[in-house]
Amino acid sequence: MSDERLPIMKTYKLYIGGKFPRTESGRSTLVQDSSNGLTAHVCHGSRKDVRNAVEAAHSAHSKWSSATGYLRGQILYRLAEMMEGKRSELAEAIGNEHATREVDASIDRVVHFAGWTDKYASVMGGANPVSGPYHNFTIPGSMGVVGCVCPDQPPLLGLISMIAGPIALGNSVVAIVSESNPIPAMVLAEAFATSDLPGGVVNLITGFREELVPHLATHREVIGVHAGSVSDEHRAVLREGAAVNMKRVTIHDDALDYFDESQAQGPAWIDPFVEFKTIWHPSAV
Repeated sequence: MSDERLPIMKTYKLYIGGKFPRTESGRSTLVQDSSNGLTAHVCHGSRKDVRNAVEAAHSAHSKWSSATGYLRGQILYRLAEMMEGKRSELAEAIGNEHATREVDASIDRVVHFAGWTDKYASVMGGANPVSGPYHNFTIPGSMGVVGCVCPDQPPLLGLISMIAGPIALGNSVVAIVSESNPIPAMVLAEAFATSDLPGGVVNLITGFREELVPHLATHREVIGVHAGSVSDEHRAVLREGAAVNMKRVTIHDDALDYFDESQAQGPAWIDPFVEFKTIWHPSAV
């Protein structure tokens, strides 16, 4: 008998409501490395998993959106610290020659959007020039639950790019992560769980887009959609689903370079997920 010990193969669960539940379907799929060797098992998410994730996101939205921009920024910065502590593990999960660069870019992107949390309102809102005995102010705020369909590549930076802008302004998200390599997202989920980010603000679903995208697209509690590198068929599904409750749909082209800061970050990545409210107030006579 050989004394060689076989490692225990890890099964990555979903991340919903700050917890790690198994998929209600009881299904799992295999993730293989470049040499077709078995790397891990991940949950095969279902329609009910999407529904549970949206419910968790909806429940978390009120508290998260009412937090000050400064507090949200501090929490996102804390997330970046936790990611820094898992830097080598995240790079190993990505498993290609650009892995370290991708992890560094992902951490920097979280810090970037942490910086916008308490500045966006000052830049994009403000006092409006009106004529009359009153003041008029425009204030940006969150929309609600945003559904994200993340690109297959890059698996970590693509995910961060999809979710960071929406959550910076107080939205909560449900993300369908990379189908070809979901492991970096699930390692990141461990950083979410151990940071100060409230449970339910970010929810991650692993599985197949073909099954999950239609359910996310038509859910009435999802008020916005953020997607990258999706097929023409799924673009149509997402836009048709918008008709259910007038979702805002933002889809990025396949040519987008997620490593290019001029293309993949900045206030333009927040704008589609903001509601602007105008307030009128009488001025002193």
